[in-house]
Amino acid sequence: MIKKSILFITLFAVGLFSYGQNSGKAKALLDEVYNKVQSYDNIYIDFQSTLENTEANLKQETNGNVTLDGEKYLLNYFGAKQMYDGKKVYTVVPENEEVTIEDVNEDNDNVSPSKMLTFYKTGHNYEWDILQNVGGRKIQYVKLIPIDSNTEIKSVLLGIDTQTKHIYKLIQTGSNGTKTTITVNSFKTNQPISSTLFTFDEKKYEDKGYYIIRN
Repeated sequence: MIKKSILFITLFAVGLFSYGQNSGKAKALLDEVYNKVQSYDNIYIDFQSTLENTEANLKQETNGNVTLDGEKYLLNYFGAKQMYDGKKVYTVVPENEEVTIEDVNEDNDNVSPSKMLTFYKTGHNYEWDILQNVGGRKIQYVKLIPIDSNTEIKSVLLGIDTQTKHIYKLIQTGSNGTKTTITVNSFKTNQPISSTLFTFDEKKYEDKGYYIIRN
């Protein structure tokens, strides 16, 4: 659960991200979001997440944050941490006292952030959805529907601030009825970051007695 959620949030962070006229409008807006994100040296996002499944009587709420610099990222979510240093992905789960170290496999869902930035460009149909006023901000929603009917994701709604072209909200509905809502509390760009922020210190965790898993 934690690992899937982490990958989903990463997708949201960097993805900041019907046919005919409405479909063209939707894709054009997504392209504006992508180009805006690409123009920043780095991005810091603080967010709130809600995971809900009515049938399973499940509701989880948490806050998290992610720092992105090119393909590299550092994500804190559900008490766990995931980092990508440009070569490997490190997932640290203090609750289990374990660290998973793995390569990025471009052939499966565990893709690199650079690919996540363009996830919407293929494999989806686009729909122009509702426009909301949120505290004076105009939030335009775009719905992404996977073309592959066998995917675990039924649809993704992206709420985009029409002025800043930043993602304000993401609502993912799974084929199993689970709905995940991500709301951005704060979106900062071009922040001063440490040169060692994306450096993983394996010895530090070995000294703590963590179990190291290599995939």
